[in-house]
Amino acid sequence: MTQENRIDQRFASLRKEGKAAFVAYICAGDPTMDKSLEVMHALERAGSDIIELGVPFSDPMADGIVNQMAAHRALEAGGDLPGVLDLIRRFRETSEVPVVLFTYLNPVYTYGFERFHEDAAAAGADGVLLLDLPPEEATINAELVTSGALKHIRLIAPTTPADRIPKLAGSSEGFIYYVSREGVTGAQQSLAVGIGENVNAIKAHTKVPVVVGFGISTPEHAAEVARASDGVVVGSAIVRQVEAAGTSSDVAERIEAFVKPLVDAAKSV
Repeated sequence: MTQENRIDQRFASLRKEGKAAFVAYICAGDPTMDKSLEVMHALERAGSDIIELGVPFSDPMADGIVNQMAAHRALEAGGDLPGVLDLIRRFRETSEVPVVLFTYLNPVYTYGFERFHEDAAAAGADGVLLLDLPPEEATINAELVTSGALKHIRLIAPTTPADRIPKLAGSSEGFIYYVSREGVTGAQQSLAVGIGENVNAIKAHTKVPVVVGFGISTPEHAAEVARASDGVVVGSAIVRQVEAAGTSSDVAERIEAFVKPLVDAAKSV
């Protein structure tokens, strides 16, 4: 890993350019690790600034059906956390695009919390988003404190109490993931209301970039969110394309063609 975290480097470059970040999510190992590697390179070619890699887990309770099924397919194909770390190592052979691991605590805790952070950083990961580990829980459990070189990214939602936002914003590293709507992940026909106001409320407590996800599925959505935030996260819409492509030989080309208009829209504002 370079001395400065790749996430910080990427946002610094984007600030100079006056551009929003495009963050793309896929589930590692869906449909196979080899295909995931092809898709990661396709996401890079399409212009993605950061790649979020979902770690396959049997009980992804914060995910909608599209991402749940992606995790199921990955597990059925033998996907696990060591395989995800190997996938990152292979990606790092040719790419410096920042990688964030999007995971539940269970696989990390089973692997070993400190060992996970050491091995993930050594593999080339830059950050981790632990969906079900509240900051307060980490601080009262010594074995959950180690973070090492990985940036710990926090989630903030519309339902987050106002008096809790400063603590979450203050403890977040790399960027803050603002969940734009209640419920689970999934593409939507329209965006949630009040995104700009809620992002500004978060930014009053931090200098860390705030990116917005949940429900973004079209170039129009991407452009609108980019105007109101530091970055756009697209997940389920991409995962749906991976599902449709399956193990076909042109999966990378299909993903690149789908993602590039989203990236271009996000960068156009």
